Amino acid sequence: MMQLYFKHRLSLWLIAIGVFCLGMVSCDNNDDGEVEQSVTLSVESAVDMGIGDKILVRPIFEPVSEPRRSYTWKSSDSSLVDIFVNHDKSSIITALRNGSTTVEFSSNDGAVSTSFEIHVETVGGDDGILKVLAIGNSFSEDAVENNLYELARAEGVTMVIGNLYIGGASLERHWNNAQSNATAYNYRKISTDGNKTRTPGASIEMAILDENWDYISFQQVSGHSGEYDTYITPLTGLLEYAKEKATNTETGYILHQTWAYAQNSTHADFPRYDRDQEQMYQAIMETVSRIENEFEFDLVIPSGTAIQNGRNTLVGDYFNRDGYHLDMGIGRYTAACTWFEALTGINVTGNAYAPESVSGIQKEIAQHSAHAAILQPYAVTVLEDYQPEEEEEEEVPSGAAIYINLGTRTAPVWNTLDNHVEGTSIEDLKNSDDEFTGISVTITQRFNGINTGGPNTTDTGNWTIPGEVSSQSYFGNAKGVWENMEITQSQLTLSGLDTGKTYKFCFFGARSGVSDNRETRYTVSGANEEAVSLQTAGNSSETACTDEISPDAQGKIVIDITAGDNNNNGNGFFYLNAMQIIPVEE
Repeated sequence: MMQLYFKHRLSLWLIAIGVFCLGMVSCDNNDDGEVEQSVTLSVESAVDMGIGDKILVRPIFEPVSEPRRSYTWKSSDSSLVDIFVNHDKSSIITALRNGSTTVEFSSNDGAVSTSFEIHVETVGGDDGILKVLAIGNSFSEDAVENNLYELARAEGVTMVIGNLYIGGASLERHWNNAQSNATAYNYRKISTDGNKTRTPGASIEMAILDENWDYISFQQVSGHSGEYDTYITPLTGLLEYAKEKATNTETGYILHQTWAYAQNSTHADFPRYDRDQEQMYQAIMETVSRIENEFEFDLVIPSGTAIQNGRNTLVGDYFNRDGYHLDMGIGRYTAACTWFEALTGINVTGNAYAPESVSGIQKEIAQHSAHAAILQPYAVTVLEDYQPEEEEEEEVPSGAAIYINLGTRTAPVWNTLDNHVEGTSIEDLKNSDDEFTGISVTITQRFNGINTGGPNTTDTGNWTIPGEVSSQSYFGNAKGVWENMEITQSQLTLSGLDTGKTYKFCFFGARSGVSDNRETRYTVSGANEEAVSLQTAGNSSETACTDEISPDAQGKIVIDITAGDNNNNGNGFFYLNAMQIIPVEE
């Protein structure tokens, strides 16, 4: 379906007019006395194609019209083109990737053979650059600002990506802003060299005029994404406005199909769908399908179906960081894979790029979830190769530590709590052996904010903390107001712990460049309780660790973080950069 939408091609179907002889090949008489036979093809000796283009090639036999032998089509590089052979021995050839290949048509006995060259060009407009502008919100931020550029670069596709961002913006708000030419947006842009810029105070008109966009996309705010009536008036106006302002007469228009909330989401709009993920997903599918047909969009990007495909694998419902936004790993990566294949026509499965936060199996699941969504955009595809094992799950090896990062940067084997506010969670923590543990962590009392003044290098003995983790922390202020808030205590809650096991906890907190006492106390409470303290000012080597803590009867442990008794900072600043959970061998 994507290929029918793809623009900027001389023609989607290229059937050469006229017959060009690529060399008349003579054959010996057949044993039954038939005349000699030769073959030519209905194309020139070299054909230029764009990714996603198709060409119909017919063999022409002389002096008889029917082939007297068995014949085979083949390409010197099968990764560049796909060849579908029809009953009449003609073939439909689809360009898949950049490069050049020789396509040969020959008899199986080797007596008759002819060939031609195909050159597949870079995806993009007339300048060879694929330019995409999203008019959206945080859901477009999740989808296009992370991983999409890198996926394209891995396939030799040059891109410019723009995102007009207002958090929680609906189609109605975008339409109102267009009518008033409101400078209300943060215009985020990724240039051809991967450089990212942000321009506050931008308008829709300014962004549209900034490039000769190949595509401009629209999406509804998540809470209304399954409500048909909320689309009609604003989308009618926005499409007319964009077409009037666009500098490229061949700009294509995209409808971004967003995703349903996680089943445990606490989003205020989830009751619109009876707090039922499947109901929300079906409402989005019905609405977007209807809007696509009525407004004749050039392309629909089925991110919602891709995420739902992934949820129906062994990963489960763990694609979100807060119940509705995509997480920094497989969630955002899956959406970007979907955008990449939809825009370029290149099968994303096998793409070499994945961020470090995505494991090998997650990469495969994300790519196949996206590819299946492109093929079937309005229904879930069950990916048989990625279903959970039916037999009893293996136990997590004893002693395999779990590392939790309090900050926005990512690092291999670290689980990143990428926001400091209440409700931020990771549903299924991985241990250092890259195995899911079934343990979840949630910020149940928020921190004030993020501090980026931690050390870039540490010496914490056997516990190696990378600079991406140690240089950032979440902080609170127990003794006074700071930035209009007084956060006397922050809190993490762990659930899904094995009530038959005990766990040790180690904490690292650090704030470089200060010399006062900023002692931080970490109190760990389950069936038993222990408090440990750490002087975090100027720290780069010390950690604070508990003895064994047992979960409560519900498999939970609560960690309270606040200023220690010796903290003499006027604001009572306290910090947590990283923590380690160690299951104790039985």
